[in-house]
Amino acid sequence: MTANDEAKESIIQAAIGLIEVSDGNIRNITARSIADKSGVSLGLINYHFGSKDNLIAICCSRIINKTLMSMSPENIDYTKDDGLTDKERLTFFAQQTFEFIYKNCSTVKISVLADLQDYSPNCNSALTQKGFLMALRGDMPESQKKHIAFSLASIMQAAFLAGDNAKEITGYDLKTAKQRAKFITDTVNMLFEGVYEK
Repeated sequence: MTANDEAKESIIQAAIGLIEVSDGNIRNITARSIADKSGVSLGLINYHFGSKDNLIAICCSRIINKTLMSMSPENIDYTKDDGLTDKERLTFFAQQTFEFIYKNCSTVKISVLADLQDYSPNCNSALTQKGFLMALRGDMPESQKKHIAFSLASIMQAAFLAGDNAKEITGYDLKTAKQRAKFITDTVNMLFEGVYEK
């Protein structure tokens, strides 16, 4: 690792540390506090990342990616029958993901908005869709699986971004875990209706 790479990683780790103790108030994290914590000059933050906002977006993406990988269905032994239908399995994974989103609102919002500006196959939104795809083990065509996974992730993001207006927009009070679970169950049921025949 070069000195530049080490400085860059030090900045990222310092920013992640500050984000994790920010209680969601990322506006109070300054470039100066990141520089002080990382032991680098303030100019290196702009040199490596262009802006504090870009650095924060990269860090949020890294935090979420790490968490998504730990929640990922990749950890499931696919050689064993879990007794669930694709619909039940997808509902379970989506409910876990939706709870994570609402427990990490500020970090997730930064990540989702960054993904929407530069959507790529390795962004957190696409990784979430790949996780959902792994829940779909049935024999439906791959194109339908991808359509369901993409649609579900997109619906979840739009509902989340609706914020305080979510109840008016979706009909569900997404401030409560019970309503979030119902929203996911109803959404997965809607996506499967007419698409997947058992």
